[in-house]
Amino acid sequence: MKAEDKVRILINPSSGLGGALDEIREALIKHWDKPNADLAIQFSLSKKDGQAKARRAVEEGIGKLLVVGGDGMVNSIGSVLIDTNTALGVIPSGSGNGFARHFDTPLDLAKATEALASANVRSIDVGYADEHPFFVTCSLAWDAALVKEFEKSPIRGVLPYVFAGVYKFFDYRPQPFSILLDDQEEIIIEDPLVCTIANLTQYGGGAQIAPGAKADDGKLQLVTLRQRDLPWILPMLGKAFNGTLDELKEIKTHSFTSLTVRRKKEGPMQLDGELVTAPAEVKVRVRPRALKVLVP
Repeated sequence: MKAEDKVRILINPSSGLGGALDEIREALIKHWDKPNADLAIQFSLSKKDGQAKARRAVEEGIGKLLVVGGDGMVNSIGSVLIDTNTALGVIPSGSGNGFARHFDTPLDLAKATEALASANVRSIDVGYADEHPFFVTCSLAWDAALVKEFEKSPIRGVLPYVFAGVYKFFDYRPQPFSILLDDQEEIIIEDPLVCTIANLTQYGGGAQIAPGAKADDGKLQLVTLRQRDLPWILPMLGKAFNGTLDELKEIKTHSFTSLTVRRKKEGPMQLDGELVTAPAEVKVRVRPRALKVLVP
């Protein structure tokens, strides 16, 4: 049996699917369960459990692993698939779904399942922040700190994320950043509000933080905004949703392959929506085309 005929579906049962599980099952039967297919559905009971099942899929020669979950689950499972022949497909059921949005994967679960059945396999870049892989974005300033506030909300979606950002803004105290790009250009930002490294275009929820980002160009995008410039861009934030945010002169974008961020003390860092505490110095790099993905 060919590897591409071996398909495994890994579902996050706590991602608020509800009755959508029946829709996914019906779509899988209709579009994926062909006579020559070896199709199996599993549940990811925890991050550790999901990664163990993903590793087993790789060992068993599974050609396509479909993940039903949000960007956090995409990160944890995708991390296992780096440098393997198993392609990652994403059926989006998270809050922001930045990964799926970048590749125009339908947000309707049944339609996404159908679209992935005829998808092409592409190899995309992977970003690393202190050796933690990320596929969508990594953030280090207020744009990371707000994730901690968002995690307190029992409700998921774009609106609670906005509220978390507003709430966190009033007690956020920026510390100066020194950023060295490709061991050549140094950028000093005294009051960083946004310091996002993007592999894909999306923040999630339809907001494009890096409209020019490409998944397979061997580059990452650094996007920064100073706190003092926020009043000037607030009336223009709609540009984040029409792909023209980078037209604002207050938004600075740099393309790079490696960078080092230095600050006085440790601080929050988000990787594809998951929050960690990062040291005072963070090194970021890109690994070109290290992950195979299904693109509709």
